[in-house]
Amino acid sequence: MIVLGIESSCDETGIALYDTEQGLLSHALHSQIAMHQEYGGVVPELASRDHVKRALPLLREALEKAQLHQNQIDAIAYTQGPGLAGALLVGASVACGLGMALDKPLIGIHHLEGHLLSPLLASQPPEFPFIALLVSGGHTQLMRVDGVGQYALLGETLDDAAGEAFDKSAKLLGLDYPGGPAISKLATLGDPTIHQFPRPMLHSKDLNFSFSGLKTAVLTAVKKYPDALSDTDKANVARGFVDAIIDVLVAKCLTALKQTGLKRLVIAGGVGANLQLRAALNAAANSSNPKKRFQVYYPELEFCTDNGAMIAFAGAMRLQVHPEQATKTYSFNVRPRWPLHELMR
Repeated sequence: MIVLGIESSCDETGIALYDTEQGLLSHALHSQIAMHQEYGGVVPELASRDHVKRALPLLREALEKAQLHQNQIDAIAYTQGPGLAGALLVGASVACGLGMALDKPLIGIHHLEGHLLSPLLASQPPEFPFIALLVSGGHTQLMRVDGVGQYALLGETLDDAAGEAFDKSAKLLGLDYPGGPAISKLATLGDPTIHQFPRPMLHSKDLNFSFSGLKTAVLTAVKKYPDALSDTDKANVARGFVDAIIDVLVAKCLTALKQTGLKRLVIAGGVGANLQLRAALNAAANSSNPKKRFQVYYPELEFCTDNGAMIAFAGAMRLQVHPEQATKTYSFNVRPRWPLHELMR
């Protein structure tokens, strides 16, 4: 079965083709980062218009890469939510129009499920069950994953997501959008002893997160400087922030593994590309104590941010497990607010 995946939930237009026998056949992606940079964040109307402009050329590109004709597509998966309403409608309209023209079934995919399953696209995918840390600009959640659609929420952020804290703290330092990669890169030049920021909820007895206080601590530190921050000052603040947030993420992951007794950890979402997070988790996974060792899995770097491949793959998995979810009803149906718990068992 060949599944076309369409992603348009925010500021990336992604198109991909996945074959349940051969794997990922092709994917094409356009990022709007350059367009939104001058505004310091995503402008929804501009994002929607750009999706309209990019979707069909990317579809043709993906078909050419896979050496397929559109009639060879067996099903179409598209991001139904959550996300920006206008942006989601673009992807849904392309999916519905193409589905009707080709008489192919559609399946709407939860954007976060796409991220959650994206590490399974790797050359050495994890086996079920595993603990998943879903960490992005809009979400920070720990889940137990026993199979496709078999998710149990273990903990989540009570306020800001980790990626949001990265972006907001970067803005306080005057760094360009997107702030996450910028502040992480700057942190590599900082002195870890200058700023010891709080580790929110590090010693709580649950698996929840809180990052709004850490962002406030960064603001307080910045205000203590009487003059404009030098590059060295900025690097030191960035280092203190990144060390704090990584310590919390790693500690919560280790606690989740200990509480469940599982030995496989999967990292998904945009922050999964963070090199400091990967280094810290890799070090923990290879503990000198054999009883504390575990396996950690990441998506390929190109699949950490939004992309069509994860939607095509999630669609293929859904269609294999729940074929009844496919539909030939071609009316638009998007869910800008779609709680992930509705997918959980």
